[in-house]
Amino acid sequence: MNIKEKIEDMNQMILSGQMMDAFEKYYHNDVTMQENNESPTVGKDANREREIKSMGMIEEFHGAEVKATAVGENVTMVEWEMDVTYKGAPRNTSNQVAVQKWQDGQIIHERFYYSSL
Repeated sequence: MNIKEKIEDMNQMILSGQMMDAFEKYYHNDVTMQENNESPTVGKDANREREIKSMGMIEEFHGAEVKATAVGENVTMVEWEMDVTYKGAPRNTSNQVAVQKWQDGQIIHERFYYSSL
């Protein structure tokens, strides 16, 4: 599979509720993930814990949509729209762009860009 096929497969896995399966399949052991300008989280184990904690904050997941995907040389970008109710918060529709850098066929670096208002 080339990177375009991989990002499309990963997106489909996420949309079908297989987020952690996608994480295990497509993220490098040395992955660094970063939310906006926050400090990055380094390593697959630490990021797995971060992902599980983030999912635990969700009261109800109403849906998501891939708005756009871009593929370059060892880089992909995905624009997401998500409809989520977090525990103790009202229902919210948010948009973000995830930029992934690939190495050895897996994501080695991912950064999420979104409004933090």
